[in-house]
Amino acid sequence: MPDSRRFLHPEAIQRISRLELRARHVVEGFLSGMHRSPYFGQSVEFLQHREYTVGDDLRYVDWKVWARQDRLYVKQFEEETNLRCTMLVDVSHSMAYGRGPLNKYEYACTVAGSLAYLILRQHDAVGCLAFDDQVRTRVPSRSKQNHILSIVESLNVSEPRDKTDLYSILRAAAESLPRRGMMVLVSDLLADVEGTLRGLKMLRQRGHDVLVLHLLDDDELDFPFAGPTRFEGLESADYLNCNPRALREGYLEALNEFLARIRRGCAGHTVDYALIRTSQPLDAALATFLSNRLGMHHKN
Repeated sequence: MPDSRRFLHPEAIQRISRLELRARHVVEGFLSGMHRSPYFGQSVEFLQHREYTVGDDLRYVDWKVWARQDRLYVKQFEEETNLRCTMLVDVSHSMAYGRGPLNKYEYACTVAGSLAYLILRQHDAVGCLAFDDQVRTRVPSRSKQNHILSIVESLNVSEPRDKTDLYSILRAAAESLPRRGMMVLVSDLLADVEGTLRGLKMLRQRGHDVLVLHLLDDDELDFPFAGPTRFEGLESADYLNCNPRALREGYLEALNEFLARIRRGCAGHTVDYALIRTSQPLDAALATFLSNRLGMHHKN
């Protein structure tokens, strides 16, 4: 099996590390300066220490550690987290397409790994759910720094397979993750549009802050094919031999209608949406998206 560390790109992580991923909606967890919460306090289950930063509540400083090491550390508990984020990553067969350096599956996993790194760096908690028509791997939310290894390993499936059933996956996520937090869907969204939008609406109704990163290859967006071509389905045995020039106008019209329905639906349910080409440098795509999120946060 390929090394899962291929999903962690140091150059992209370095560039986005100065940006902050903020929740625009109320999230559950510990009350802090970065994220608003309707709850106070934390559970009694100790999780880890982290270094004290200005603004931390002195009640949670571990003075015994200070006496031994002359450094201030704050106790964190299982429920004490600014943000709980779950990455929902599409690993269905259609994600295997791509003629650039990264196919959609590899790009999606790299995006998820980079965002997970950033979230953990902020001392927030992140989990991951990889899916096709069912959940393939699931990693619970944790805030320990080495949790990034569990995240990227969960994405390192042998090969993308099966079809996407986004509605059932989003419904299962809404039912199994009742604590309000952030949900980041990374997918090509090549599934029933109405079902996808119903699933996103359900997440929003449960109080989650929902982000959609819509990944498509240049071929899917531009349809550059010329000359006799055989098109084969990745999620079916169907194929089509044709002159693509005769199809291009109708294809692009259908594509634009599909994208418009997705955008309208996300906007109507207050879901943050970004269309990303897999040819776009990862750091640029994430920097633009996170900067836009930060701008929207400041307006609200």
